[in-house]
Amino acid sequence: MRRLAALIAVLALTAVVVVGLVQASSGGNGGASGDTGQPAPNRFDLDRARAQLESAPPPLASLHDQSSELLGGGRAAFDRRLDALRGRPVVINKWASWCGPCRFEFPFFQREAVKRGKEIAFLGVNASDNHGDAAEFLREYPLPYPSYVDPKERISRSIDAPANYPVTVFIDAKGKTASIHQGGYRSEADLAADIQRHLG
Repeated sequence: MRRLAALIAVLALTAVVVVGLVQASSGGNGGASGDTGQPAPNRFDLDRARAQLESAPPPLASLHDQSSELLGGGRAAFDRRLDALRGRPVVINKWASWCGPCRFEFPFFQREAVKRGKEIAFLGVNASDNHGDAAEFLREYPLPYPSYVDPKERISRSIDAPANYPVTVFIDAKGKTASIHQGGYRSEADLAADIQRHLG
């Protein structure tokens, strides 16, 4: 009888230890997102973003009307768009669907484009990418502005964007390059600081 009681006590203690370890590994909340070591899913609401940008001036509103679109036309179409935006600062982000740092920083551009999108133009350049993969990427990470397709990096070279990824180019209201940031942003605060520093 004593052996049985001892065995039950050992089993009960083992169960307590196992439950404790499981709870500790999941943060004590059943493995809620953010506590499992996995990135939280992207929750950007494009419809809400466009609603917030509704009163933007026409040149900027035209960008929001093409939210998350992949635009063709090459460098000529891109240059025409920059000409139409003359008088407005522009943030250009060169990205590709296969680029890990691009995926990491995309939420920063999503949110900053909503915060500053009534005064600053945002454009994407999708370079050296597969069209299907890029479209899928934008379904996961929608943008409140369009991206120009740049398979041979002709647009990228025209704005002096280096061959690495990602790259962010800041164009001032006079159409001059104010700064080029190579590599991904580590935080939204860093991106916001560069926008303020280079474009005001």
